Amino acid sequence: MNKKKPNQSTPTKKSVPTGSAALKLKASKQISIRGIPLLENVQGVKKTFNRHLHFTVVKDRDVATQRDYYSSLAYTVRDHLVGRWIRTHQHHFESDGKRVYYLSMEFYMGRTLANCMINLGIENDVDEALYELGLNIEELEEFEMDAALGNGGLGRLAACFLDSMATLGLSSYGYGLRYDYGIFTQQIKDGFQNEVPDDWLRYGNPWEISRPEFLVPVQFYGKVIEENGKKKWVETEIIQAMPFDTPIPGYNNNVINTLRLWSAKAPGKFNFQLFNAGDYIRAVAEQSLTENITRVLYPNDNFDEGKILRLQQEFFLVSASLQDILRRYKHSKPYSATDNAGCVSFN
Repeated sequence: MNKKKPNQSTPTKKSVPTGSAALKLKASKQISIRGIPLLENVQGVKKTFNRHLHFTVVKDRDVATQRDYYSSLAYTVRDHLVGRWIRTHQHHFESDGKRVYYLSMEFYMGRTLANCMINLGIENDVDEALYELGLNIEELEEFEMDAALGNGGLGRLAACFLDSMATLGLSSYGYGLRYDYGIFTQQIKDGFQNEVPDDWLRYGNPWEISRPEFLVPVQFYGKVIEENGKKKWVETEIIQAMPFDTPIPGYNNNVINTLRLWSAKAPGKFNFQLFNAGDYIRAVAEQSLTENITRVLYPNDNFDEGKILRLQQEFFLVSASLQDILRRYKHSKPYSATDNAGCVSFN
């Protein structure tokens, strides 16, 4: 007769709940910190993710790439921002309090996806949903292009100010420039550093919303004349400023503020007469030169042309932003010269 060895226990089978008991157990394991069952939230994330993959990215699981999955995830998370974003603006309009406007030539915001999920408190829901879909959230996060619209301390400080004001629930706006190419991308070749353009908008930016209805003209050059005792600015060169809005979520407070970035646009299209005459380069030359204002972060100012372009960028930012601030001020509740004044900070 075999005897048991000392301290050796006989393995026993664990009872596995079935039916409604299994569902209750599964739900009990998926409780968020707010006491809301994650099971329902996870299914909602999966449904929204698949909807964006089909109707926004226009792909299916058979042909979709990892970048397509990232885009679908970004739009899914953005959906969680939109309602809070609109309600935040409604609240600020109704309360009609003072607003803080922060202007900076740099905003080193970094990647948006992980920051939004953490601030909204949905990271666990999204992680579980992607796991059930056979995807890895960390791998998808790596596909986000870093919006490197700054160079070190100044741009990062501006970004931290926006995050802090949103977390504190302050009514605030950030204003900057939407550079086509941010801080350069570094490549090492034969032991030496090579600087190549940072084409961060190559695959689009799912976090921004274009606002062509708020397009504003910025005037350069010209001269001032006097007519009937009034001074007029005439013979100016006009460049259109196109705004693009990016949400700035506060931490765990449902407040979503706005970063508005300006992009330079030519007031008209290419010269059709020159184009028909076969002079294709001159036909688009004016448009190309105009849009150079927001082409590159920090143009080389070792030359006079670079110094002039840098001054144009600063003037373009300030003029477009002040026009937008005054427009919003005039469309708020009845105001006087002494109340409802915003606080404007320049960086």
